Amino acid sequence: MQDRPPRFRHQRMDTTVVTTPIRVRSGSATFYEICYEPLESVPVLAARAGLKKGVCLIVSDETVASRHGVRLLEPLAAAGWTPRMIRVPAGEMSKSLRELGVVYDQALESGLDRGTPLFAFGGGVVGDLAGFAAATLLRGIPLVQLPTTLVAQVDSSIGGKTGINHPFGKNLIGAFHQPRLVVADLSTLETLPDREWASGLAEVVKHALISDRALFDFLSERWGAVLARESSIVSEMVPRATKVKARVVQQDERETGPRAHLNFGHTVGHAIERVAGYGAFTHGEAVAIGMQTALYMTQAFHPDFPLEPALDLVRRIPAARSPVGLAFDDLMQAMRLDKKAESGRIRFVLLREIGRAYVRAEIKVDQIRNAWLRTIDYFEKRP
Repeated sequence: MQDRPPRFRHQRMDTTVVTTPIRVRSGSATFYEICYEPLESVPVLAARAGLKKGVCLIVSDETVASRHGVRLLEPLAAAGWTPRMIRVPAGEMSKSLRELGVVYDQALESGLDRGTPLFAFGGGVVGDLAGFAAATLLRGIPLVQLPTTLVAQVDSSIGGKTGINHPFGKNLIGAFHQPRLVVADLSTLETLPDREWASGLAEVVKHALISDRALFDFLSERWGAVLARESSIVSEMVPRATKVKARVVQQDERETGPRAHLNFGHTVGHAIERVAGYGAFTHGEAVAIGMQTALYMTQAFHPDFPLEPALDLVRRIPAARSPVGLAFDDLMQAMRLDKKAESGRIRFVLLREIGRAYVRAEIKVDQIRNAWLRTIDYFEKRP
């Protein structure tokens, strides 16, 4: 699959289809809104969220800043803000101590105070990096998430998880820091290359599998339109997938219970990213492979589980890379180091049925190996 912008059936996604914000509870009496509005509306929405005018920090990657930056900077300046843009390189490698240091340096040079908001303007990498910076600068400054990728709009911008990677594993350094506001401009999805769109679809499918059978049926029936990014389909799909994440994180803000279900496919997926080298696979590509392994493990424990429909939808996600050649022993070592492991035990999210997930810890290495080999067998035989 070539990494190129797609051909659109519509010139511009109709962001007016979605008008009602999604409210997310973050604490006993605190809420923030996920708004589906153009970037130009950010100053008004920020004021409504109680953020003070003055210096504001914008962390973005080179690609997003060049493509969409003027749509954010000019309205902020016109509304009386003093925006300071901090750019980092595009890609997973920016979730690092080095780039975090760059953000710290430029933020502290700007003359910020504890009321200075930080806008995370980009995909999941920028959201995690900038969110962690906001959590730790002056022991915490206001965070606004402005997600511009499908992964970020339906998943990573919601729920307050922030962090960076370490050579020992993904997201091992981080903090929970809830945003004050999330603004998702659906029109930014038009410019995503095919590979990034496919990466985001993995998270959408994951949400359907763990918690929303109706969304699973919707995706299965309308997959062609999903891949084509038809305006009406995107405007319905994104909020539906977002509501799954919002519902889960409201129940479990700190991942002590049902929030762990969001890690379906991630135990193997994070291991793939680490063993292959960060950036070799997109996050969604790795998670899609991990979901196949988790589905095979699900069937091993639940023989009546409808494996084929679930596998069919996961396998429709376009894959640019194959995991063939990754050593199982290396993956196991990475899984043991994963932050989701407990007392050396590797925990897997499995399904009781489509739309109903649970966490299982008592899994033997041979059971993981068998599921992985079945996954690899598919990729080896794939045309």
